[in-house]
Amino acid sequence: MNKKVTAILLSAFVLPGLGQLYLGRKAVGVVIIVLVNLVLLLALFVLLRGLSPLIANQIAGGAISITPVEVMKSLEGAKGFGKAVIAAFFAVWAFSIVDIIRSKGESS
Repeated sequence: MNKKVTAILLSAFVLPGLGQLYLGRKAVGVVIIVLVNLVLLLALFVLLRGLSPLIANQIAGGAISITPVEVMKSLEGAKGFGKAVIAAFFAVWAFSIVDIIRSKGESS
């Protein structure tokens, strides 16, 4: 298998930016990996911010049983921002793959 195909597979299925590191393009790879981690941390922040009132009410009420319906209602306000975070992740993911395809580095 040639190096470029391996790099594409690494970036597509393991971690965006890993393919760039495999090809020796360390700066680009590190930037992509940092961006992916920042987007995932932002997604976690949005999720926890949306769920924290629900969790606090359950703990204060003494019962810790949260239904999926309650979770969906709690996250209703963050739906648009959540879609933006998912779009940002897929944009970074797609960029990492396209960057490898367009790179003029070794192909074998």
